[in-house]
Amino acid sequence: MEKFRAGGVGRDEVLRAFQSPPVAHLDFAQVDTHRALRKGFPEVIFGAGKTPDQVVKIAGKLIDHGQRVLATRITPEHARVVRKKFKHAKHHELARCLTIETKPLPKREGTIAVICAGTSDLPVAEEAAVTAEIMGNTVVRIPDAGVAGLHRILARLEVLQKANVLIVVAGMEGALPSVVAGLVCKPVIAVPTSIGYGASFGGIAALLGMLNSCGSGVTVVNIDNGFGAGYAASQINALTEK
Repeated sequence: MEKFRAGGVGRDEVLRAFQSPPVAHLDFAQVDTHRALRKGFPEVIFGAGKTPDQVVKIAGKLIDHGQRVLATRITPEHARVVRKKFKHAKHHELARCLTIETKPLPKREGTIAVICAGTSDLPVAEEAAVTAEIMGNTVVRIPDAGVAGLHRILARLEVLQKANVLIVVAGMEGALPSVVAGLVCKPVIAVPTSIGYGASFGGIAALLGMLNSCGSGVTVVNIDNGFGAGYAASQINALTEK
């Protein structure tokens, strides 16, 4: 609407814009330009399987509609091509994400804590953190705090208990979310990772351990799905505003 008011566009043209389908058509994709109205955040680009040129074109459509961009599972080649086109794009290398902010977004009250069991789990934890941040949340990161050294998580107890939502990322046996859930009264989103030795079965052991958690208030996303955890945590945190 601001674009129409600033440009002095007539009433009929405004109505035509509202009546047009909420989809930007490309040869290889149909970009949902109204998703931000329904979900509170624009369509997110899943980079895996897409060429750099496809990511650029989808991002361009979102930017044309004044929307911020989050692309996940981005390779360095994706990032190079996108940043050549959009100079203000930011590549979060560890998270394998790319963000483009069209304008600053006010931060919500409250924090989301992202707790990572081990350094090897950091890529998934960072994907969750970057997702939550681009959606307008303040994120507190607690790295390398797994159950092999329980004093490390107990030392951050005050931070944990102040958070509105907690994302706990762990591989191996996936025990950390149960520990955290026993220390806080807020929702805990558990993220199993594919990190571990042979009997971890690529994260299945951690997934099953988290699904069988005795900690109350634990919900579980899929293996290595930091994005899903960050998105869900943002939706939960948004409820505090209402």
